[in-house]
Order: sequence, then C-alpha cells, then structure tokens
Amino acid sequence: MDMSGDDFDRRFDVVADTRRRWSLAEKRKIVAEACVPCANISAVARRHGLKPALLYRWKKELGGERQDPSEGAGFVPVTITAVATSKPAGAPPPVTVNDRHSVIDIRLANGRSVRVDASIETSTLRHIINALES
Repeated sequence: MDMSGDDFDRRFDVVADTRRRWSLAEKRKIVAEACVPCANISAVARRHGLKPALLYRWKKELGGERQDPSEGAGFVPVTITAVATSKPAGAPPPVTVNDRHSVIDIRLANGRSVRVDASIETSTLRHIINALES
C-alpha cells in the first residue's frame, strides 16, 4: 500500500460524445419553425432538445427573420368626409350595425393605432384621430 492510501485499481469512465450533429436541412426546418409569427423561441428549442441560444445563433447564421404578420396585408388610405345630416327624398335608410363584434382597426401614419366600434359617429372618430395625430 502506498503512503497516499491509493490502494484501489485505477478506473476510467469513457463518456460518449453527446453532441448532436444537425444537418443543414434540419437546422433550416427548425429555424423556419421559430420564424413564424407568434412563435416562442424557447418552446421551439425545447421541442427539439436545443438551448435557445443555439437556435438564436442558427437564426443569425442562416439569415432567419421572423415573418412580419402584416406581410401580405395591404393598407389603404382612408379619407373621412362629413356626412349629410338631412336625408334626400327617397334615400335608403342608414345602415346600422347591431353586431357588437364589429370593430375597425385603424393604423395612423405616425405608427399609432386605434380600434373603434364600427357604429362610431364620424365626428367622434375624426376627433379621436385628430387627437392621436397631434
């Protein structure tokens, strides 16, 4: 027996390489999944057994960009005009909106947005827009 008390047999543990090798196609597929609108990067990474930091690195390397949900959506300029208060003879009755879920989303040029009920009065809407644009 040695003075150090080293009387046991020397044993070594062999650790297998636990790194996963990802093909370029697999990386692209996972990055594409992470780039869809409202995708949670951490959840996508967990689903594939990755760390979020690695997924962010792949996105940077592969040029993955989140898809803008407004892509494909077009915006049309809207002009609000005064509504005549008196009805001409024989004019059809005004259209009323009874559906409580009729909502109009308006995005202004300065980046602000407003969501109003479809039955809002024109003068009230004009007042709101003027306040938001100033």
